[in-house]
Amino acid sequence: MASVETAAEHERILREIESTDTNCIGPTLRSVYDGQEHGLFMEKLDARIRNHDREIEKMCNHHFQGFVDSITELLKVRGEAQKLKSQVIETNVRLQEDGKVLIGSMEQLKQCRVQQRNIATTVDKLAHCLPVLEMYSRLQEQMRAKRYYPALRTLEQLEHTCLPRAGQYRFCSIMAENIPKLRIHIRETAMTQLRDFLESIRKHSDKIGETAIKQAQLQRSLDSSVTLQPRALIGRRGRKEAAMVTESSGEGSSPLSEQDSGILDVEDEEEEDVPGAQDLVDFSPVYRCLHIYTVLGLRDVFENYYRKQRRKQARLVLQPHSNMHETLEGYRRYFNQIVGFFVVEDHILHTTQGLVNRAYVEELWELALSKIIAALRTHSSYCDDPDLVLDLKNLIVLFADTLQGYGFPVSQLFDMLLEMREQYGEILLKRWNITFRQILDQDNFSPIPVSTEQEYRQYTSQFPLQDPELEKLSFPKKLPFSEFVPKAYCQLKEFIYACLKYSEDLHLSSTEIDDMIRKSTNLLLTRTLSNCLQYAIKKKNVGLAELVQVIINTTHLEQSCHFLEEFITNITNVPPETANATKLYGTATFKVRFGCSTICFSSLVWACCRLDR
Repeated sequence: MASVETAAEHERILREIESTDTNCIGPTLRSVYDGQEHGLFMEKLDARIRNHDREIEKMCNHHFQGFVDSITELLKVRGEAQKLKSQVIETNVRLQEDGKVLIGSMEQLKQCRVQQRNIATTVDKLAHCLPVLEMYSRLQEQMRAKRYYPALRTLEQLEHTCLPRAGQYRFCSIMAENIPKLRIHIRETAMTQLRDFLESIRKHSDKIGETAIKQAQLQRSLDSSVTLQPRALIGRRGRKEAAMVTESSGEGSSPLSEQDSGILDVEDEEEEDVPGAQDLVDFSPVYRCLHIYTVLGLRDVFENYYRKQRRKQARLVLQPHSNMHETLEGYRRYFNQIVGFFVVEDHILHTTQGLVNRAYVEELWELALSKIIAALRTHSSYCDDPDLVLDLKNLIVLFADTLQGYGFPVSQLFDMLLEMREQYGEILLKRWNITFRQILDQDNFSPIPVSTEQEYRQYTSQFPLQDPELEKLSFPKKLPFSEFVPKAYCQLKEFIYACLKYSEDLHLSSTEIDDMIRKSTNLLLTRTLSNCLQYAIKKKNVGLAELVQVIINTTHLEQSCHFLEEFITNITNVPPETANATKLYGTATFKVRFGCSTICFSSLVWACCRLDR
């Protein structure tokens, strides 16, 4: 039983050896040697080997004839192979001989291809380098021509487009190193031109303002003679007729040079040829500098610098001369400078994109308005000449209308003119006080003798005398009043005219003008003329005849008051029955003076009676 199991185990080991890789039979053989029947296993192994040898021999005997036939065929092929080898060697020799020419041609072709590739590479590099050189040459020309904004554009294109395409070359490195220097040079040059521009407009603001005011004055005359037009036509958008002033006076300067700026906001093609006050100034330095600083990314720096400098100039312009009140020319120069300043700012506001904004201009105008009003109040208070005050008022109105045409609010200026109206009235009262006293001093207090009809008509044209009995008398005859009456009446009308002149162009209604004239005339009658009459009675040693003549003169002046009211109504077109219309107090005034004269007359009569006794 044990031998059978051992035989089966040995058979298994042999099958495992036959079917397993030789590298892995170590454990199998070890298991054989670990057992006790390794001799028996060796016998089994030898028997298996002999069995396999017999099978190999059988196989060889079966395939031997085929092997022999194959060897015979191979020997036959050997000869043919030798012939083929000889032919191949001969063909190779001939091919080598024939290929030498081809190899030479191929070498030449290779060199040509290399040259062609080098040429193409060179052409490509030149195609990228030539635009750089051309652009740099154009940049140099623009710099020499001082066309800095196009030069800056060329510089940007050169740096960001052309140089990166050109590659790393020595000349490209030199150009790249020069670009920051060129930028700094352009920026400094543009700032220098801006400073020159600011200095120029500071010096010529007087001329600019003078031209703008002349245009406004001409526009006013055109409006009054043709048809009433909006005052806005005086300003920036409606100066076609007003521009004739500049052309006729030869004050036009070089036209606006903005070919490099490209920033003007032209609103109407028809207005391009219309010269104005702004055309006296070349604004191109501002536009160029604004564009240059915008491209450089420094627009905020430029805006702050420009506004700061203009604020400083505004303070200088708004500072009046200490002797401005002495002559009208001083006021005119002051107003011209202010108008010139704001004309420039208005032009900058409407032709640049945000260099100055409406809030900035309004802030400047509010500052200017407060300083102008304060200066005018101070300096006008020194004036005691009504003609100068009237001329100043007309100048202020023209100044206000001019700036109103450019869109600036001027209502405070007209309010100030109404304040000056009180001062003007006081100055007029002082002048007429002197005039009335001179007339009274020159009066002889006797009736006026009239010899001819012409003399009579002359006096009645000066004073509204209505006396049918006197007209029936033949010449020579005497008027009941003295020279004082027609002269005083003419002066009263002159005073009314003077008040009316100040009220013109103040945008007042007829009722307001009528009320102002009547109040001023009342002051003249109740205060000035009344005091002058009282002064004349007390100053002179008035006799009985002179006192009677004073009473007669006062009576006629009293009767003429309603003619003065009609005169005021005719020039103001306001009927006297209008509600709240001011009445003249002349009648009451003359009655008071008449009472004083009567008291004096009674005193003289009483004194004469005592002398008779």
